[in-house]
Amino acid sequence: MTMSTSLTLLAALTLTASLPASAAAPAAAPRPATEKAAPRVAAQPASAAAKPVRSSADILATAPAADWRDVDPDNLLVMSLPKGQVFIELAPRFAPAHVDNIRALARGGYYDGLAIVRVQDNFVTQWGDPDADDEEAGIKGKAKPFPAGAKARLPAEFSIPLKGVPMTVLPDVDGWAPRAGQVDGFPAAADPKTGRAWLAHCYGSVGAGRGNAVDSSTGAELYAVIGHAPRGLDLNITVVGRVLKGMEFLSSLPRGGAAMGFYDKPEQRLGIERVALASALPEDQRPSLQVLRTDTTTWQELLNARRHRGGWFVHSPGYTDLCSASVPVRAKPAPAAPAAAASGPDVKLNEPKSPATRR
Repeated sequence: MTMSTSLTLLAALTLTASLPASAAAPAAAPRPATEKAAPRVAAQPASAAAKPVRSSADILATAPAADWRDVDPDNLLVMSLPKGQVFIELAPRFAPAHVDNIRALARGGYYDGLAIVRVQDNFVTQWGDPDADDEEAGIKGKAKPFPAGAKARLPAEFSIPLKGVPMTVLPDVDGWAPRAGQVDGFPAAADPKTGRAWLAHCYGSVGAGRGNAVDSSTGAELYAVIGHAPRGLDLNITVVGRVLKGMEFLSSLPRGGAAMGFYDKPEQRLGIERVALASALPEDQRPSLQVLRTDTTTWQELLNARRHRGGWFVHSPGYTDLCSASVPVRAKPAPAAPAAAASGPDVKLNEPKSPATRR
């Protein structure tokens, strides 16, 4: 995968991502039995609500322990940067071949010593091997070899069969797909007519960079969305997971140059100290994170609180969309000491606040 081919493809997709979707609501289609439809909630002004809606913080603080799931350490990437760590949950349901390859690359230390090579404002932060070949420019680089077990060619994994996918469907209309909701905590979309489901490009989504060939991504070069959701990329690139924690270490980096945010000089790049699977770390260094389950009343109440705003808000939208309905993440609470008062859990709301390859 070359820098130039990746740059060309993402340039075109950046333009298409900014185009508005049709305002017409898609025709309704029968939901497969595995899809879980959320109850429709009528839009209403905050002042007209018969009963005050609890805040998101209150809802999460009182959520039962059973409403949270532990993140599998074999699906959790820990990327260590000079100023902190980024935690990425992989999505093997949607991209099994890419996830297996990313695991092999991480286990073999491939990402260690590579760099963040691109930060494009309101779009993506991208990292990989800055010394890889540039086939388009005819430049032979000194690419870092893949470790044992990692593959240099993978199939494109843009979508999967919808049948059997446990999607918690949002009742709110999505302009990009007939169905939208959450699967395993990831933002996802689906089309019952084609029988396909896919992961969506929302803030924090992680994808595998590719060139013009649809099967040119390997997971060796990855990017995270750091701006407005570029849903035009959906079904065009393999999405491999999402950032659970540490987005500030990717979104706050200095922006790159005019060439789509790629850094012009080597000294501008940010070195990656290490990328490891949580399962490969010693237990005392292993992060323990939890994601809110979306098949719960807690999730439905949280969505309702996001639709019907009170307090500071003069207008309550009565609506939420897929990318603003990000599923909360928290550090797994330690067992409470019998005689000590337990502190509140560290919960990441992941919602907007009031007045953003080469092989």
